Amino acid sequence: QVQVMESGGGLVQAGGSLRLSCTTSERIFSTTGMGWFRQAPGKSRELVASIGPSGGTNYPDFMEGRFTISRDTAKTTVYLQIDNLEPEDTAIYYCAGGLGTPKQFWGQGTQVTVST
Repeated sequence: QVQVMESGGGLVQAGGSLRLSCTTSERIFSTTGMGWFRQAPGKSRELVASIGPSGGTNYPDFMEGRFTISRDTAKTTVYLQIDNLEPEDTAIYYCAGGLGTPKQFWGQGTQVTVST
């Protein structure tokens, strides 16, 4: 049973924008934190942004402000807006629910490729 599903990845030119979507169940969306992570080739998976059930957001210090996480309660969907894409943003982007709880739910990931 798929609990978390991402969409919206693709090939984009440097400087462009992309919005990723993550849809999950009502239970996961309304009661747990959700986040976006990414994993570039040869690198570890890293947190990009997270959002709590009340809408509070968190970004790692090294994220430059090009990433914006948001949520749509009616659609039980979390979004990641990425602006001014750079080749270094090329990675598989994963959505996770259940943050802050003993069990996390991971999507299968969506590929983002940024060309020069």
